[in-house]
Amino acid sequence: MSSISTRTRQISGFQGYTHILTRSADLLIVVLAAMLAHIMRFGTLGMSERYVWAVTIGVVLASVILPSFRLYQSWRGRLRAELMVRLAVAYLVIGAGLTVVAFFSGRSLDFSRLWVFGWMLNGALLSILVRAIAYPVLNNLRARGKNRRRVLLVGDAHSCATAYTHLTRVPSAGFDVNRILLVGDDDQDELQGRDPQQYFPGIPIEHEEEEVWICLPVSEGKAVREIQNNLSLSTSNVRYMPDMHDFRLINHSVSNVADLYLLDLSCSPMTGWSRFLKAGEDRLIAAIILLLISPILAVVSIGVKLSSRGPVFYRQERVGWNGRSFEMLKFRSMPVDVEKHGVQWGGAQKKNTTRFGAFIRRTSLDELPQFINVLKGDMSIVGPRPERTVFVDQFKHEIPGYMQKHMVKAGITGWAQINGWRGDTDLAKRIECDLWYIDNWSLWLDLRIIFLTVFKGFNNKNAY
Repeated sequence: MSSISTRTRQISGFQGYTHILTRSADLLIVVLAAMLAHIMRFGTLGMSERYVWAVTIGVVLASVILPSFRLYQSWRGRLRAELMVRLAVAYLVIGAGLTVVAFFSGRSLDFSRLWVFGWMLNGALLSILVRAIAYPVLNNLRARGKNRRRVLLVGDAHSCATAYTHLTRVPSAGFDVNRILLVGDDDQDELQGRDPQQYFPGIPIEHEEEEVWICLPVSEGKAVREIQNNLSLSTSNVRYMPDMHDFRLINHSVSNVADLYLLDLSCSPMTGWSRFLKAGEDRLIAAIILLLISPILAVVSIGVKLSSRGPVFYRQERVGWNGRSFEMLKFRSMPVDVEKHGVQWGGAQKKNTTRFGAFIRRTSLDELPQFINVLKGDMSIVGPRPERTVFVDQFKHEIPGYMQKHMVKAGITGWAQINGWRGDTDLAKRIECDLWYIDNWSLWLDLRIIFLTVFKGFNNKNAY
């Protein structure tokens, strides 16, 4: 969980072009897969107007959904099993999106379900096939040294060594370190046998060096400006790689606001299309789940009512997105007056629950009413678990990064829960998992967590 994802634009000899080509190819595959499915289902290529509109909507959905599954990150030139699974699930989501659009537009009976199924199946298979052919070709081109860029590194020994190590480890990035110029008298042992030169004003750029990377900590702003001034006559691309290994970075990127360049150190991923997709995912899945579990809700409600006096639901103030409080619902598992003398964090095993309450706690059935919170928009299905206001006021001063977990909506389940960090387990470990989830959020990760929750999240040894 120590890896940090970045959402800045990719630069390399190959990756910039490959990403554009891959995205364009995937959208073309969506169209070709629909046409192939039409031939397989109806024996003709000619589509009626309503099918053409369906294909158009499918392309729009694919342009939004496919990138959210991180299909266009660097896969090191390999067709991995994880990539194939992501492609398959992405096309399932596209198919589900088409079904929802058709249902709410009242046109669901106008389309062949076999055609939609064949369309999605063909799309997934063609996407996998194209990658299986393209990756070996790209790897061969890289091995022959095609379209690579030579880089000059200027900075301190530690930062330059970091850049050199990463570029050596990932040759598919398309960069080769040509020279290293050091600022100051740093220890050169980190440079793994490289023979760096000493930095001096007026940097001469060799004609084959297309890139100059300034590798210095953010505290060395004066030195960065001096180096940049000395490169003012160079036509090479100049980039700044700040040494930020001591920063806690969450969903970091570079933003342009009113012609100001801002380095986003800690930002919520829930903006723009991501926020729209997350909200749609939550409400669609929550509505389906509530419909499916309605008999269970009725049985548990009766059990709570018969096991002790008091209301069926237990309402508790919790802190959610952006630190705002909301009223979270649970099935009541304790007597009504058990907290009249105050509340204490932890000690779940010692809490005074009813016999039926102990059962629904152990099986997590007491959490089911929170799907109502999801429909209301207070919570998400996947996200950090919310905590009471009184404990948030305490923990935010004790645990580094605690408040950053409120950069997304609180969830019924999450990355911490499926990894066993729930109940009276280490709170710092839970926060680490929550921040990892925020930094790596995608629809694919949400679906993966939901899938794992079904198999190991509800009945957990740490649930009380």
